[in-house]
Amino acid sequence: MLKSTFNPILSTFPTKPKKLPTKFPWRTTITNTCTQAPQPVYQNASVTTPPPLHQHYPPPTSVYVHLPFCRKRCHYCDFPIVALGSTNPTDTDPRISNYIELLQREIDSTRSSFDTSPPLETVFFGGGTPSLVSPRMISSILDRLRVTFGVCESAEISMEMDPGTFDDRKVKDLMGLGVNRVSLGVQAFQEELLKGCGRAHGIKEVYEAIEILGSCGVENWSVDLISSLPHQTPQMWEESLRLTIGARPKHVSVYDLQVEQGTKFGVLYTPGEFPLPCETQSAEFYKMASRMLTDAGYKHYEISSYCEDGYECKHNYTYWKNKPFYGFGLGSASYLNGIRFSRPRKMKEYMGYVENLENGVVDYNGSNHVDVKDLAVDIVMLSLRTERGLDLRSFAEAFGDALVYSLCKVYQPYIESGHVICLDEERRAMTADEFNTLFLNEDEIAKEISYIRLSDPDGFLLSNELISLAFRVIDP
Repeated sequence: MLKSTFNPILSTFPTKPKKLPTKFPWRTTITNTCTQAPQPVYQNASVTTPPPLHQHYPPPTSVYVHLPFCRKRCHYCDFPIVALGSTNPTDTDPRISNYIELLQREIDSTRSSFDTSPPLETVFFGGGTPSLVSPRMISSILDRLRVTFGVCESAEISMEMDPGTFDDRKVKDLMGLGVNRVSLGVQAFQEELLKGCGRAHGIKEVYEAIEILGSCGVENWSVDLISSLPHQTPQMWEESLRLTIGARPKHVSVYDLQVEQGTKFGVLYTPGEFPLPCETQSAEFYKMASRMLTDAGYKHYEISSYCEDGYECKHNYTYWKNKPFYGFGLGSASYLNGIRFSRPRKMKEYMGYVENLENGVVDYNGSNHVDVKDLAVDIVMLSLRTERGLDLRSFAEAFGDALVYSLCKVYQPYIESGHVICLDEERRAMTADEFNTLFLNEDEIAKEISYIRLSDPDGFLLSNELISLAFRVIDP
């Protein structure tokens, strides 16, 4: 619905385009504030051969299901959606019923090639606006997943829901089916901003939705917010954060607006020009969110994600840990056997894809050669999104000590400036002097430094620059 359209302060990397899964939010660039020039790249440390560690890929335990239905297309949205209009849809609407049948056919035709197939631990219904789909239709999808893969009794089953698209009965019915996590697409607490975005709901529906979730006993719910909207002021952003904190969701996701070509915003606005904020203002929005949410007791566990202890999104951790997953539905992506591949974004082509899958023409387990450099890049890029950071010892086992040394070398100025933090085995932050002493001996780097992570918020704001540097080390 929103997570791939709105982006934290982490951008598409101009040095090496990547095919990334649907629902990965990263595009906006922030200017590098580190005045020291990066160290030269060591080409002899690049990855050239697949390590034995990655010759076997485990079976997925996560599924993303794309439900593309919306009341209307928002002004920022470039996702594959089906606009239904303002009336509440029914099960007899052929646009919904035909799609659900097609989705079930795709699931039925996906046969695991793995020796073992553990049951699913996470299921994520995204879109679109999944809460427009009836509980009966959701039940039919979950039943198909249970038959095909199995679903753990304790599985995290998440659903994106928009204000104004559900009532207490629908929520209770969904909970009865096993849905136990809700991602609420609030986006803003100002009527004028919601209207300016073309959202189908207003502020009244926002408060009603929050009340419904509370009255139905939904414990694990998240609020999505957007910064850097047209005409958004720091005062507006502060108010949205304050009201979100007051509602006490267990989780908050903060995304920075990305203006996409082909959208209404893409026609109306130029990034960095009024009424959109400049990069410095966007950075201040990000810093404000980090400060206010952490002060309120939320853990900033990933670039765009905050939660109370124990309420991290398990499904999204599948992405950030570079674990395999199934994707089903229009425009969705899978990551199987080290290969990422996506479904068509247009309905007619998606129908053809499912027919080919049924006829055995599509190799849904991936048939392309796994590029070990891409694998190394994915691990660095995804790990540096998180509070935990990059596990250097595991990375060294997979790709060699020389590459770890080269990464530390290229990050040396940023370690000294505080944008990159080195941690020992006990996760104690090392000083720059300690790092520089270790750096005199290549062997000591691998022994003494267990993790590197980006600082919050300044390091996260430089993530585009820092991950681009890693690209150049891994694939010069």
